[in-house]
Amino acid sequence: MVDELWRKSAGELARMIRRRETTSREVVEAHLSRIEEVNGSVNAVTVVLADSARAGADAADATEAVGPFHGVPFTIKENIDCTGSATTQGVPALVDALPPIDSPTVTRMKAAGAIPLARTNLPEFGLRISTDNPLRGRTNNVWDPTLTAGGSSGGEAVSIATGMSPIGLGNDIGGSLRNPAFCNGICSLKPTRGRVPRADSLPPQDPGLSGQLMAVGGPMARRVADLRTALGVLSGYDPRDPGSVPATLEGAAPRRRVAALVTDLPGGPIGDSVLDAIQATGKALSDAGWDVVEADPPELQLVSDLWGYTLSFDLEFTLPLLAEFLSDDANRLLERLIEAFPSSAMPAQLANLERRRLERLWAEFFIDHPVVVGPTWAHDPFPHDADLDPETGVDMTTDRLRFITPGNVLGLPSVCVPTGTTATGLAAGVQIYADKWREDLALEAAEAVEDRLGIITPTDPH
Repeated sequence: MVDELWRKSAGELARMIRRRETTSREVVEAHLSRIEEVNGSVNAVTVVLADSARAGADAADATEAVGPFHGVPFTIKENIDCTGSATTQGVPALVDALPPIDSPTVTRMKAAGAIPLARTNLPEFGLRISTDNPLRGRTNNVWDPTLTAGGSSGGEAVSIATGMSPIGLGNDIGGSLRNPAFCNGICSLKPTRGRVPRADSLPPQDPGLSGQLMAVGGPMARRVADLRTALGVLSGYDPRDPGSVPATLEGAAPRRRVAALVTDLPGGPIGDSVLDAIQATGKALSDAGWDVVEADPPELQLVSDLWGYTLSFDLEFTLPLLAEFLSDDANRLLERLIEAFPSSAMPAQLANLERRRLERLWAEFFIDHPVVVGPTWAHDPFPHDADLDPETGVDMTTDRLRFITPGNVLGLPSVCVPTGTTATGLAAGVQIYADKWREDLALEAAEAVEDRLGIITPTDPH
Protein backbone atom coordinates (compact mmCIF):
# COMPACT_ATOMS: atom_id res chain seq x y z
CA MET A 1 0.00 0.00 0.00
CA VAL A 2 2.84 2.41 0.84
CA ASP A 3 4.09 2.26 -2.75
CA GLU A 4 0.68 3.51 -3.95
CA LEU A 5 0.28 6.42 -1.53
CA TRP A 6 1.66 8.87 -4.09
CA ARG A 7 -1.42 8.20 -6.23
CA LYS A 8 -3.78 9.59 -3.57
CA SER A 9 -5.14 13.12 -3.43
CA ALA A 10 -4.25 15.44 -0.57
CA GLY A 11 -7.71 15.01 0.94
CA GLU A 12 -7.53 11.23 0.74
CA LEU A 13 -4.12 11.21 2.40
CA ALA A 14 -5.31 13.51 5.18
CA ARG A 15 -8.27 11.21 5.88
CA MET A 16 -6.06 8.12 5.88
CA ILE A 17 -3.60 9.73 8.30
CA ARG A 18 -6.41 10.95 10.55
CA ARG A 19 -7.96 7.45 10.65
CA ARG A 20 -4.55 5.84 11.33
CA GLU A 21 -4.82 3.87 8.09
CA THR A 22 -1.33 5.09 7.26
CA THR A 23 1.20 7.43 8.80
CA SER A 24 2.53 10.77 7.70
CA ARG A 25 6.01 9.24 7.62
CA GLU A 26 4.82 6.58 5.16
CA VAL A 27 3.19 9.23 3.00
CA VAL A 28 6.32 11.37 2.96
CA GLU A 29 8.53 8.38 2.17
CA ALA A 30 6.26 7.36 -0.70
CA HIS A 31 6.55 10.80 -2.26
CA LEU A 32 10.31 10.98 -1.71
CA SER A 33 10.62 7.64 -3.50
CA ARG A 34 8.44 8.89 -6.32
CA ILE A 35 10.63 11.98 -6.71
CA GLU A 36 13.70 9.79 -6.94
CA GLU A 37 11.97 7.59 -9.50
CA VAL A 38 10.63 10.15 -11.99
CA ASN A 39 12.13 13.61 -11.44
CA GLY A 40 15.15 12.81 -13.56
CA SER A 41 13.00 12.64 -16.68
CA VAL A 42 10.96 15.82 -16.06
CA ASN A 43 13.17 18.07 -13.87
CA ALA A 44 10.27 19.58 -11.96
CA VAL A 45 11.57 19.34 -8.38
CA THR A 46 14.59 21.53 -7.75
CA VAL A 47 15.36 20.97 -4.04
CA VAL A 48 14.16 18.06 -1.90
CA LEU A 49 13.59 18.93 1.77
CA ALA A 50 13.91 15.32 2.84
CA ASP A 51 15.29 15.73 6.37
CA SER A 52 12.86 18.41 7.49
CA ALA A 53 9.96 16.61 5.80
CA ARG A 54 10.74 13.38 7.66
CA ALA A 55 11.05 15.28 10.93
CA GLY A 56 7.74 17.04 10.25
CA ALA A 57 6.07 13.73 9.47
CA ASP A 58 7.30 12.14 12.68
CA ALA A 59 6.03 15.11 14.66
CA ALA A 60 2.65 14.87 12.89
CA ASP A 61 2.40 11.18 13.73
CA ALA A 62 3.05 11.95 17.40
CA THR A 63 0.13 14.40 17.67
CA GLU A 64 -3.56 14.66 16.96
CA ALA A 65 -4.65 16.29 13.70
CA VAL A 66 -4.24 20.07 13.78
CA GLY A 67 -5.85 20.94 10.44
CA PRO A 68 -7.29 19.65 7.18
CA PHE A 69 -3.87 18.80 5.72
CA HIS A 70 -2.38 17.23 8.85
CA GLY A 71 0.64 15.15 7.89
CA VAL A 72 0.27 15.76 4.14
CA PRO A 73 3.36 16.86 2.17
CA PHE A 74 3.17 19.82 -0.20
CA THR A 75 5.50 21.49 -2.69
CA ILE A 76 6.34 25.15 -3.18
CA LYS A 77 7.34 27.10 -6.27
CA GLU A 78 10.80 28.63 -5.98
CA ASN A 79 9.56 32.22 -5.96
CA ILE A 80 7.55 31.73 -2.75
CA ASP A 81 9.34 32.11 0.58
CA CYS A 82 9.79 28.90 2.56
CA THR A 83 12.35 29.09 5.35
CA GLY A 84 15.24 26.69 5.11
CA SER A 85 15.37 26.90 1.32
CA ALA A 86 16.27 29.66 -1.10
CA THR A 87 13.75 31.80 -2.97
CA THR A 88 15.81 31.65 -6.15
CA GLN A 89 13.26 33.04 -8.64
CA GLY A 90 15.02 30.69 -11.09
CA VAL A 91 18.00 33.07 -11.21
CA PRO A 92 21.62 32.04 -10.48
CA ALA A 93 22.32 35.26 -8.55
CA LEU A 94 19.66 34.28 -5.98
CA VAL A 95 20.76 30.69 -5.41
CA ASP A 96 21.55 31.50 -1.76
CA ALA A 97 18.67 33.94 -1.12
CA LEU A 98 17.33 32.44 2.10
CA PRO A 99 14.12 34.09 3.36
CA PRO A 100 13.92 35.02 7.05
CA ILE A 101 10.23 34.07 7.30
CA ASP A 102 7.69 32.06 5.35
CA SER A 103 5.24 33.58 2.91
CA PRO A 104 1.68 33.85 4.25
CA THR A 105 0.58 30.90 2.10
CA VAL A 106 3.33 28.63 3.40
CA THR A 107 2.57 29.74 6.96
CA ARG A 108 -1.10 28.87 6.52
CA MET A 109 -0.40 25.48 4.92
CA LYS A 110 1.90 24.62 7.82
CA ALA A 111 -0.77 25.77 10.29
CA ALA A 112 -3.19 23.40 8.54
CA GLY A 113 -0.79 20.54 9.26
CA ALA A 114 0.90 20.31 5.86
CA ILE A 115 4.62 19.55 5.56
CA PRO A 116 6.97 21.21 3.03
CA LEU A 117 8.42 18.45 0.87
CA ALA A 118 10.29 20.14 -1.99
CA ARG A 119 10.77 23.27 -4.09
CA THR A 120 9.73 23.38 -7.75
CA ASN A 121 10.96 24.96 -10.95
CA LEU A 122 9.95 28.15 -12.77
CA PRO A 123 11.31 30.45 -15.50
CA GLU A 124 13.51 33.40 -14.59
CA PHE A 125 11.50 35.69 -12.28
CA GLY A 126 8.38 33.84 -13.49
CA LEU A 127 8.36 35.91 -16.67
CA ARG A 128 7.72 33.23 -19.31
CA ILE A 129 4.87 30.84 -20.02
CA SER A 130 7.44 28.04 -20.36
CA THR A 131 9.57 26.66 -17.53
CA ASP A 132 13.33 26.84 -18.07
CA ASN A 133 16.15 28.82 -16.49
CA PRO A 134 19.96 28.91 -16.32
CA LEU A 135 19.98 27.81 -12.67
CA ARG A 136 17.77 24.70 -12.68
CA GLY A 137 17.28 23.88 -16.35
CA ARG A 138 14.17 22.90 -18.29
CA THR A 139 11.04 21.19 -17.01
CA ASN A 140 9.39 18.82 -19.47
CA ASN A 141 5.70 18.36 -20.22
CA VAL A 142 4.35 15.19 -18.61
CA TRP A 143 2.60 14.05 -21.79
CA ASP A 144 5.30 14.88 -24.37
CA PRO A 145 8.88 15.77 -23.38
CA THR A 146 9.35 17.84 -26.56
CA LEU A 147 6.64 20.29 -25.49
CA THR A 148 6.50 23.05 -22.88
CA ALA A 149 5.28 22.28 -19.39
CA GLY A 150 3.78 25.76 -19.28
CA GLY A 151 4.76 28.48 -16.92
CA SER A 152 5.50 29.97 -14.73
CA SER A 153 4.42 27.33 -12.16
CA GLY A 154 5.54 24.56 -14.51
CA GLY A 155 7.59 22.62 -11.99
CA GLU A 156 4.69 22.63 -9.55
CA ALA A 157 2.22 21.32 -12.13
CA VAL A 158 4.54 18.54 -13.30
CA SER A 159 5.34 17.51 -9.73
CA ILE A 160 1.64 17.09 -9.00
CA ALA A 161 0.82 15.47 -12.35
CA THR A 162 3.48 12.79 -11.87
CA GLY A 163 2.61 12.02 -8.25
CA MET A 164 5.72 13.58 -6.75
CA SER A 165 3.42 15.86 -4.76
CA PRO A 166 -0.30 15.75 -3.92
CA ILE A 167 -0.76 19.53 -3.66
CA GLY A 168 1.31 22.67 -4.02
CA LEU A 169 1.57 26.44 -4.13
CA GLY A 170 2.02 28.66 -7.16
CA ASN A 171 1.15 32.18 -8.27
CA ASP A 172 -0.31 33.89 -11.31
CA ILE A 173 0.17 37.25 -13.06
CA GLY A 174 -0.39 35.97 -16.60
CA GLY A 175 -1.82 32.49 -16.17
CA SER A 176 1.06 31.03 -14.18
CA LEU A 177 -1.27 28.79 -12.14
CA ARG A 178 -3.44 27.98 -15.14
CA ASN A 179 -1.03 27.59 -18.06
CA PRO A 180 0.86 24.61 -16.60
CA ALA A 181 -2.31 23.07 -15.14
CA PHE A 182 -3.66 22.95 -18.71
CA CYS A 183 -0.40 21.66 -20.19
CA ASN A 184 -0.08 18.80 -17.70
CA GLY A 185 -3.65 17.80 -16.86
CA ILE A 186 -4.18 18.92 -13.28
CA CYS A 187 -6.46 21.38 -11.46
CA SER A 188 -5.60 24.85 -10.25
CA LEU A 189 -7.39 27.77 -8.65
CA LYS A 190 -6.55 31.38 -9.43
CA PRO A 191 -8.46 33.21 -6.68
CA THR A 192 -10.00 36.66 -6.72
CA ARG A 193 -7.41 39.42 -6.35
CA GLY A 194 -7.09 40.04 -2.61
CA ARG A 195 -8.53 36.69 -1.53
CA VAL A 196 -5.14 35.08 -0.74
CA PRO A 197 -2.41 37.30 0.76
CA ARG A 198 0.94 37.61 -0.99
CA ALA A 199 4.08 38.87 0.70
CA ASP A 200 7.83 38.54 0.24
CA SER A 201 10.42 38.84 2.98
CA LEU A 202 13.31 39.48 0.58
CA PRO A 203 13.69 42.79 -1.26
CA PRO A 204 11.87 44.22 -3.06
CA GLN A 205 9.09 43.52 -0.59
CA ASP A 206 6.51 45.69 -2.33
CA PRO A 207 5.47 44.73 -5.88
CA GLY A 208 5.18 47.11 -8.79
CA LEU A 209 1.91 48.20 -10.35
CA SER A 210 1.31 45.04 -12.36
CA GLY A 211 1.98 42.89 -9.31
CA GLN A 212 -0.41 44.92 -7.18
CA LEU A 213 -3.17 44.85 -9.80
CA MET A 214 -2.79 41.41 -11.34
CA ALA A 215 -0.72 38.93 -9.29
CA VAL A 216 -2.26 36.35 -6.96
CA GLY A 217 -1.17 33.18 -5.19
CA GLY A 218 -3.14 29.97 -5.22
CA PRO A 219 -3.21 26.17 -4.96
CA MET A 220 -2.61 23.42 -7.51
CA ALA A 221 -3.77 19.81 -7.08
CA ARG A 222 -5.20 16.83 -8.90
CA ARG A 223 -8.70 17.08 -7.42
CA VAL A 224 -11.10 20.02 -7.23
CA ALA A 225 -11.97 19.13 -3.64
CA ASP A 226 -8.36 19.79 -2.65
CA LEU A 227 -8.53 23.25 -4.23
CA ARG A 228 -11.64 24.01 -2.19
CA THR A 229 -10.00 22.89 1.04
CA ALA A 230 -6.85 24.83 0.24
CA LEU A 231 -8.83 27.99 -0.50
CA GLY A 232 -10.30 27.84 3.00
CA VAL A 233 -6.81 27.44 4.43
CA LEU A 234 -5.10 30.14 2.36
CA SER A 235 -7.65 32.94 2.21
CA GLY A 236 -8.10 35.90 4.53
CA TYR A 237 -6.44 39.13 5.58
CA ASP A 238 -2.76 39.36 6.44
CA PRO A 239 -1.17 42.70 7.43
CA ARG A 240 1.86 41.92 5.28
CA ASP A 241 -0.45 42.28 2.28
CA PRO A 242 -2.57 45.42 2.76
CA GLY A 243 -4.64 44.47 -0.27
CA SER A 244 -5.82 41.19 1.23
CA VAL A 245 -9.47 40.88 2.24
CA PRO A 246 -11.33 38.68 4.78
CA ALA A 247 -14.17 37.85 2.36
CA THR A 248 -16.75 35.08 2.80
CA LEU A 249 -16.11 31.84 0.92
CA GLU A 250 -19.76 31.23 -0.02
CA GLY A 251 -22.27 33.47 -1.77
CA ALA A 252 -25.97 33.42 -2.50
CA ALA A 253 -27.32 30.88 -4.96
CA PRO A 254 -27.50 32.34 -8.49
CA ARG A 255 -30.86 33.32 -9.87
CA ARG A 256 -30.32 30.79 -12.68
CA ARG A 257 -27.62 28.16 -13.03
CA VAL A 258 -26.32 29.24 -16.44
CA ALA A 259 -22.94 28.33 -17.85
CA ALA A 260 -21.73 30.41 -20.80
CA LEU A 261 -19.46 28.62 -23.28
CA VAL A 262 -16.88 30.80 -25.02
CA THR A 263 -16.08 29.14 -28.35
CA ASP A 264 -14.84 32.17 -30.29
CA LEU A 265 -12.10 34.63 -29.39
CA PRO A 266 -10.85 37.78 -31.09
CA GLY A 267 -7.58 37.23 -32.88
CA GLY A 268 -8.25 33.94 -34.64
CA PRO A 269 -9.84 30.53 -34.27
CA ILE A 270 -9.50 28.29 -31.23
CA GLY A 271 -7.78 24.94 -31.83
CA ASP A 272 -9.98 21.92 -32.53
CA SER A 273 -8.82 19.96 -29.47
CA VAL A 274 -9.54 22.96 -27.25
CA LEU A 275 -13.01 23.38 -28.76
CA ASP A 276 -13.66 19.69 -28.14
CA ALA A 277 -12.80 20.18 -24.46
CA ILE A 278 -15.15 23.16 -24.18
CA GLN A 279 -18.01 21.23 -25.78
CA ALA A 280 -17.37 18.21 -23.54
CA THR A 281 -17.50 20.54 -20.54
CA GLY A 282 -20.77 22.02 -21.74
CA LYS A 283 -22.33 18.55 -21.98
CA ALA A 284 -21.04 17.62 -18.53
CA LEU A 285 -22.53 20.76 -17.01
CA SER A 286 -25.80 20.23 -18.84
CA ASP A 287 -25.95 16.71 -17.43
CA ALA A 288 -25.34 18.22 -13.99
CA GLY A 289 -28.36 20.50 -14.31
CA TRP A 290 -26.80 23.70 -15.64
CA ASP A 291 -28.37 25.64 -18.50
CA VAL A 292 -25.60 25.85 -21.09
CA VAL A 293 -25.48 28.64 -23.68
CA GLU A 294 -22.88 30.13 -25.98
CA ALA A 295 -22.08 33.76 -25.20
CA ASP A 296 -19.33 36.34 -25.66
CA PRO A 297 -18.06 38.17 -22.56
CA PRO A 298 -17.40 41.89 -23.03
CA GLU A 299 -14.50 43.28 -25.06
CA LEU A 300 -12.03 40.43 -24.82
CA GLN A 301 -9.52 42.06 -27.16
CA LEU A 302 -9.31 45.17 -24.99
CA VAL A 303 -8.93 43.02 -21.90
CA SER A 304 -5.89 41.31 -23.44
CA ASP A 305 -4.42 44.62 -24.56
CA LEU A 306 -4.78 46.02 -21.04
CA TRP A 307 -2.89 43.02 -19.67
CA GLY A 308 0.02 43.71 -22.00
CA TYR A 309 0.13 47.42 -21.26
CA THR A 310 -0.14 46.93 -17.50
CA LEU A 311 2.73 44.46 -17.53
CA SER A 312 4.80 46.81 -19.69
CA PHE A 313 4.31 49.69 -17.24
CA ASP A 314 6.48 47.71 -14.82
CA LEU A 315 8.84 46.09 -17.32
CA GLU A 316 9.87 49.40 -18.86
CA PHE A 317 11.06 50.51 -15.43
CA THR A 318 12.38 47.24 -13.99
CA LEU A 319 14.01 45.54 -16.98
CA PRO A 320 17.11 47.79 -16.91
CA LEU A 321 17.51 46.84 -13.24
CA LEU A 322 16.93 43.13 -13.85
CA ALA A 323 18.89 42.80 -17.07
CA GLU A 324 22.18 41.81 -15.46
CA PHE A 325 20.47 38.95 -13.62
CA LEU A 326 18.58 37.59 -16.65
CA SER A 327 19.76 35.39 -19.49
CA ASP A 328 20.10 36.97 -22.92
CA ASP A 329 17.07 35.01 -24.16
CA ALA A 330 14.88 36.25 -21.31
CA ASN A 331 16.04 39.84 -21.82
CA ARG A 332 15.23 39.76 -25.52
CA LEU A 333 11.80 38.21 -24.93
CA LEU A 334 10.86 40.95 -22.45
CA GLU A 335 12.21 43.67 -24.72
CA ARG A 336 9.98 42.37 -27.52
CA LEU A 337 6.98 42.30 -25.17
CA ILE A 338 7.59 45.96 -24.29
CA GLU A 339 7.83 46.79 -28.00
CA ALA A 340 4.46 45.08 -28.57
CA PHE A 341 2.79 46.94 -25.68
CA PRO A 342 4.55 50.30 -25.20
CA SER A 343 3.10 52.20 -22.28
CA SER A 344 2.90 55.33 -24.44
CA ALA A 345 0.09 53.67 -26.41
CA MET A 346 -2.10 53.33 -23.30
CA PRO A 347 -1.48 56.00 -20.64
CA ALA A 348 -1.93 54.72 -17.09
CA GLN A 349 -4.90 56.99 -16.41
CA LEU A 350 -6.76 55.64 -19.44
CA ALA A 351 -5.82 52.06 -18.60
CA ASN A 352 -7.24 52.40 -15.10
CA LEU A 353 -10.47 53.95 -16.40
CA GLU A 354 -10.87 51.16 -18.94
CA ARG A 355 -10.14 48.48 -16.36
CA ARG A 356 -12.83 49.86 -14.08
CA ARG A 357 -15.33 50.03 -16.94
CA LEU A 358 -14.58 46.44 -17.98
CA GLU A 359 -14.87 45.18 -14.42
CA ARG A 360 -18.36 46.69 -14.33
CA LEU A 361 -19.36 45.20 -17.68
CA TRP A 362 -18.15 41.75 -16.70
CA ALA A 363 -19.93 41.95 -13.33
CA GLU A 364 -23.15 42.69 -15.21
CA PHE A 365 -22.45 39.78 -17.58
CA PHE A 366 -22.07 37.40 -14.62
CA ILE A 367 -25.59 38.25 -13.42
CA ASP A 368 -27.06 36.20 -16.26
CA HIS A 369 -24.07 33.85 -16.71
CA PRO A 370 -22.81 32.88 -13.23
CA VAL A 371 -19.97 30.77 -14.68
CA VAL A 372 -18.12 31.21 -17.95
CA VAL A 373 -16.33 28.25 -19.55
CA GLY A 374 -13.62 28.79 -22.11
CA PRO A 375 -10.15 27.77 -23.20
CA THR A 376 -7.21 27.92 -20.88
CA TRP A 377 -4.90 28.20 -23.87
CA ALA A 378 -6.39 28.79 -27.30
CA HIS A 379 -4.13 26.02 -28.68
CA ASP A 380 -2.17 22.98 -27.54
CA PRO A 381 1.20 23.28 -25.77
CA PHE A 382 4.04 24.46 -28.03
CA PRO A 383 7.55 23.03 -28.57
CA HIS A 384 10.25 24.08 -26.12
CA ASP A 385 11.55 27.62 -26.65
CA ALA A 386 9.03 28.55 -29.35
CA ASP A 387 8.14 31.53 -27.15
CA LEU A 388 11.71 32.82 -27.57
CA ASP A 389 11.56 33.00 -31.36
CA PRO A 390 12.50 36.59 -32.27
CA GLU A 391 9.91 36.77 -35.05
CA THR A 392 6.93 34.84 -33.69
CA GLY A 393 7.49 34.27 -29.96
CA VAL A 394 5.57 37.24 -28.54
CA ASP A 395 2.64 36.75 -30.91
CA MET A 396 2.49 33.05 -30.08
CA THR A 397 2.57 33.83 -26.36
CA THR A 398 -0.21 36.42 -26.50
CA ASP A 399 -2.22 34.14 -28.80
CA ARG A 400 -2.14 31.37 -26.20
CA LEU A 401 -3.22 33.79 -23.45
CA ARG A 402 -6.30 35.31 -25.10
CA PHE A 403 -8.64 33.92 -22.43
CA ILE A 404 -6.10 33.90 -19.60
CA THR A 405 -5.95 37.69 -19.35
CA PRO A 406 -9.46 38.40 -17.92
CA GLY A 407 -8.51 36.69 -14.68
CA ASN A 408 -5.54 38.98 -14.13
CA VAL A 409 -6.77 42.27 -15.55
CA LEU A 410 -10.20 42.06 -13.89
CA GLY A 411 -9.17 40.22 -10.72
CA LEU A 412 -11.53 37.29 -11.37
CA PRO A 413 -11.37 33.78 -9.92
CA SER A 414 -10.80 30.88 -12.29
CA VAL A 415 -10.60 27.12 -11.87
CA CYS A 416 -8.73 24.96 -14.36
CA VAL A 417 -9.99 21.40 -14.70
CA PRO A 418 -8.89 18.62 -17.08
CA THR A 419 -11.42 17.07 -19.44
CA GLY A 420 -9.46 14.05 -20.67
CA THR A 421 -6.82 13.69 -23.36
CA THR A 422 -6.63 14.82 -26.97
CA ALA A 423 -6.43 12.64 -30.08
CA THR A 424 -2.66 13.17 -30.02
CA GLY A 425 -2.29 12.08 -26.40
CA LEU A 426 -1.92 15.45 -24.69
CA ALA A 427 -3.85 16.70 -21.67
CA ALA A 428 -7.09 18.52 -22.46
CA GLY A 429 -8.91 20.96 -20.19
CA VAL A 430 -10.77 24.21 -19.72
CA GLN A 431 -10.96 27.06 -17.27
CA ILE A 432 -14.11 28.21 -15.53
CA TYR A 433 -14.53 31.85 -14.53
CA ALA A 434 -16.95 33.32 -12.01
CA ASP A 435 -17.51 36.82 -10.66
CA LYS A 436 -15.28 38.28 -7.97
CA TRP A 437 -15.44 36.42 -4.65
CA ARG A 438 -17.47 33.59 -6.25
CA GLU A 439 -14.83 30.89 -6.27
CA ASP A 440 -17.57 28.68 -4.84
CA LEU A 441 -19.48 28.75 -8.14
CA ALA A 442 -16.41 28.06 -10.27
CA LEU A 443 -15.42 25.20 -7.96
CA GLU A 444 -18.94 23.76 -8.02
CA ALA A 445 -18.97 23.73 -11.82
CA ALA A 446 -15.44 22.32 -12.01
CA GLU A 447 -16.34 19.51 -9.65
CA ALA A 448 -19.35 18.63 -11.81
CA VAL A 449 -17.00 18.39 -14.80
CA GLU A 450 -14.52 16.28 -12.85
CA ASP A 451 -17.28 13.93 -11.66
CA ARG A 452 -18.41 13.27 -15.24
CA LEU A 453 -15.16 13.42 -17.22
CA GLY A 454 -12.79 11.94 -14.66
CA ILE A 455 -9.20 12.70 -13.74
CA ILE A 456 -6.12 11.89 -15.81
CA THR A 457 -3.29 12.19 -13.28
CA PRO A 458 -1.14 11.04 -11.61
CA THR A 459 0.66 9.49 -14.52
CA ASP A 460 4.15 8.39 -15.44
CA PRO A 461 6.04 10.82 -17.69
CA HIS A 462 5.34 9.92 -21.31
